[in-house]
Amino acid sequence: MSGLHNGRDVFEYAVVRVVPRVERGELINAGVVLYCRARSFVTARIHLDEARLLALDPSADVAGVRAALGAVAGMCGGGEGAGQAAGDDAGRRFRWLVAPRSTVVQPGPVHTGLTVDPDAEAERLLDLLVR
Repeated sequence: MSGLHNGRDVFEYAVVRVVPRVERGELINAGVVLYCRARSFVTARIHLDEARLLALDPSADVAGVRAALGAVAGMCGGGEGAGQAAGDDAGRRFRWLVAPRSTVVQPGPVHTGLTVDPDAEAERLLDLLVR
């Protein structure tokens, strides 16, 4: 597959959003989850701006949000950190992470692109879309 794209691989990504009060629909971007099938690679980059979170909801459970974001990163890593998905491949873990949900930490829509370095791409997207 790499040769079809001049040495670049297709990747998929979604922004991880924090919606402190689901009924209000206000959100901040707090991370990126990226999956590259050709490399069986899935990763998350997380950056929570606590001041922005508390501006949306002064009573937000910052520790709870941090724990939920940590669980996203843990799921990407696989193994014991992935909980029930420990035995799943990278693609199944990514699909689980980007499935729609009505919780405080939610995935945005899935987008695609091409990259020669999925790990560096995740950092670039974090800088572009979150920081």
